[in-house]
Amino acid sequence: MARIGIIGSEGRMGQALVSAIAAAGHEVTGGIDRGGDAAGLADHSDALLDFSAPAALESNLHAAIGAGIPILVGTTGLGDAHHTAIDRAAHAIPVLQTGNTSIGVTLLAHLVREAAGRLGPGWDVEVLEMHHRMKVDAPSGTALLLGEAAAEGRGVDFFSANGPARYGHGGAREPGTIGFASLRGGTVAGEHSVILAGEHERLVLSHVAEDRTIFAQGAVRAAEWLIGKPAGRYRMDQVLGL
Repeated sequence: MARIGIIGSEGRMGQALVSAIAAAGHEVTGGIDRGGDAAGLADHSDALLDFSAPAALESNLHAAIGAGIPILVGTTGLGDAHHTAIDRAAHAIPVLQTGNTSIGVTLLAHLVREAAGRLGPGWDVEVLEMHHRMKVDAPSGTALLLGEAAAEGRGVDFFSANGPARYGHGGAREPGTIGFASLRGGTVAGEHSVILAGEHERLVLSHVAEDRTIFAQGAVRAAEWLIGKPAGRYRMDQVLGL
């Protein structure tokens, strides 16, 4: 049995994590939100699950480092400075950062990486995602994860291949770019499609999340895997052995 602490416990994901941790036979050591004592939570935990906000990331990493325990970062909307902080933390503790903890999405990213690499640059890549009306970041963390997978498959830098948003008459599509489209409405838990469009044919790889329980279950599985690992930066596909 592992002792797992939740950062961002009052959100919908935090509530789902409480149930998933208990269902897996582990103990919830506590939960905090904005202004909470991450260091105190870390001192009584074997691992931390962080689904809070980008502004809290650095202090949460420091709490995990101070306690010498692994942390899974599922917070989305991260920038370059956040990833630099994660890289630094990974020299001291195991850190798994991901835009999506779903096992299905993890496998989808693997398939996207394989398809983009094998089909080559002659096939255009577009990532379409839809979420509930309350989601604040766009494109979603999962959409970016899938775009990064496509770029990795092609062996190109994601940021140089990432196509700009298209509004009005933005001109023809730039060859080799990875485009994104974001839809918001209703109570959609998460839908993602990666469209690979070639000459006279299209390949569409999709995932539909019907309940956020799948993200909580994947996060707990990742936490189980992360405990006992050496310091380093890890990914969800490693949890599945991909």
